[in-house]
Amino acid sequence: MTLLTTKHCKPCEGGTAPYSAAQTQEMLAQLKGWIVEEGKLVKLYPFRNYYETMAFVNALAWVSHREDHHPDLVVSYNKCRVEYSTHAIGGLSENDFICAAKADALTKL
Repeated sequence: MTLLTTKHCKPCEGGTAPYSAAQTQEMLAQLKGWIVEEGKLVKLYPFRNYYETMAFVNALAWVSHREDHHPDLVVSYNKCRVEYSTHAIGGLSENDFICAAKADALTKL
């Protein structure tokens, strides 16, 4: 568990600056396996089968609802691609990294 998993997302409105490249790299160092691709925080989660994939997707949906911060998902038979960005500010914020850490925590249950 990282410190990020103990935090909660805060409402993010337009006018707030997205993270700089340096801030993004600093936050990225707290996560394992995540990359930044086209301005989004991205990770591909592999699973053994469709059931495990969907169990993860449903658990992530619950976390996303609780945090009020929702990823874009690409779901396949045995994998799920998760993409976070803060649309209101057009880039990455702490909320993206908090939710990424919580997504990782789901795979360790």
